[in-house]
Amino acid sequence: MRAEKQFINNEYMARLNASPFFLVTDYQGLKVGHFTELRKRLRAGGAEIHVVKNSIFRIAAKEAGLADLAGMLAGQVAVVTGKRDVSTAAKTLKVFAAEFERPKIKFGYLNNQRLESGDILALAELPSIEVLRGKLLGLLQAPAGGLVRLLNTPATQLAQVLKAKAEKA
Repeated sequence: MRAEKQFINNEYMARLNASPFFLVTDYQGLKVGHFTELRKRLRAGGAEIHVVKNSIFRIAAKEAGLADLAGMLAGQVAVVTGKRDVSTAAKTLKVFAAEFERPKIKFGYLNNQRLESGDILALAELPSIEVLRGKLLGLLQAPAGGLVRLLNTPATQLAQVLKAKAEKA
């Protein structure tokens, strides 16, 4: 492999190793302005999209320890990677595809597990990790709040009875 291709291969491999997921999309027919807009939206969600050469990306994925992508990469593809939440990136792709009818989501990998386009769209429906953490925190705090109210109620009722008695006297 030529030095330039080896450099690009190493760059792809570094992106794959740094990201817990990658999503492969077919961007054919997407105008440059729209692709730039997609990049901005993904960057806001902690992800990035790169156009890749199929043969070099196939080699990089194999060297990164992923499944062999032979036969899965065809046509013009771009790969979305990120260091944060896969559902945010999937949601951004889904919303963008609904607006512009492109890019088409082909498949992806999350922690070395293959995801079909339907799986990725299901991930897009999930709330973000911050929302899930908030809900979990609320669930954990609810019993403690109930206990405080339960322990506080008799004392409050006693104080109200004493106040009413004092007002009558």
